[in-house]
Amino acid sequence: MLSQLTYLIHHVCCRGERTAVEDYKLGDTGILVEKGLRIIIPFYAMHYDPDFFQDPETFNPERFMDSFEPKHPQYAYLPFGAGPRNCLGMRFALLEIKMCITNVLRHFRIKPLPTTKVPLENKNAMVFLTVTEMPLKFEKRTDVK
Repeated sequence: MLSQLTYLIHHVCCRGERTAVEDYKLGDTGILVEKGLRIIIPFYAMHYDPDFFQDPETFNPERFMDSFEPKHPQYAYLPFGAGPRNCLGMRFALLEIKMCITNVLRHFRIKPLPTTKVPLENKNAMVFLTVTEMPLKFEKRTDVK
């Protein structure tokens, strides 16, 4: 659960791209996606869409509890893409971030500084999302060996 929170709040990649392999009609909208057309999938916009997530700007860890029944469509949350061409390193990345976060939290208490801006401000970037700054205080735990 903890690793998924990071991807909802600060998605690493703001969009995905695919190329249509055949003509596809979008329901009864009259829109035809022609074969060869490049399609941009706005991950960031989907993750913050109030039609998919109630109060998307609110930090809500319960969204990712096993007991929570999601109210959004299956593919509204795509931190690693979906299908056979999703991120090859997904499992490794999730394991790595869990180990890293666990180790840091085991040895330090992390607190925001008075200068920490909440909510965090994102840099303007074309592909990857990063925050402009995130000043934090790391206090070494003395109760851990």
